[in-house]
Amino acid sequence: MTKRSPFRYFKTSPEIIRLAVMLYIRFPLSLRNVEGLLHERGIEISHETVRYWWNRFGPMFAAEIMGKRVEAMRTHRHWQWHLDEVYVKINGVTHDLWRAVDHEGEVLESIVTKTRDRKAALKFLKKSEKRQGRPATIVTDRLRSCGAALKDLGRGDDREMGRWLNNRARELTPAVPPTRAGNVAFPRMRTLQKLVSVHASAHTHFPTERHLQNRNTYKQTRAAALAEWRGLLAA
Repeated sequence: MTKRSPFRYFKTSPEIIRLAVMLYIRFPLSLRNVEGLLHERGIEISHETVRYWWNRFGPMFAAEIMGKRVEAMRTHRHWQWHLDEVYVKINGVTHDLWRAVDHEGEVLESIVTKTRDRKAALKFLKKSEKRQGRPATIVTDRLRSCGAALKDLGRGDDREMGRWLNNRARELTPAVPPTRAGNVAFPRMRTLQKLVSVHASAHTHFPTERHLQNRNTYKQTRAAALAEWRGLLAA
């Protein structure tokens, strides 16, 4: 049975839609910035169209990218997760953003909760393991709710905990895209949840650690990532 294309009801070509969404989630650009850049290429669309495309296709692109990433990493014998939680504000109210980052510094899962207790940690861990699989070890900070949640899952023995062990989760990946965090008000948890999830997948897909690769390797990796992006959701 032929897979139905998600672009079938759109007059605009899939290539332009992929380009617009990539510009918005990969770079620190506003919707009007993307509109201006596309205008320079002779593509006349409004910033509201970019917003619609981002909301419609962003999660689809993110799911396909993360699915391929996780499928490859599940066979890794020493797959290690680093759990991290940071404070974010929604309408002036403090919430918690939980993240699971693997040993290569790639964000696997993000979830926003109203609390930082055992129930919230358990919800995050269950969702992460259901979607991503079971890692060999989990590294956390000294937050007690993480330890309690891991014990409920029968995973207390494979937990690593230390003062500096979890620096990978804190240093390599920003919790929220820098310009989005400063310029966008998050009226609902759902809005922030979608943003961090899609941004994390784009961060995972495109190479960012330029200082760790020579020029030729970086160019090849970047070209491969771009080619794969252009084939997302292809019928």
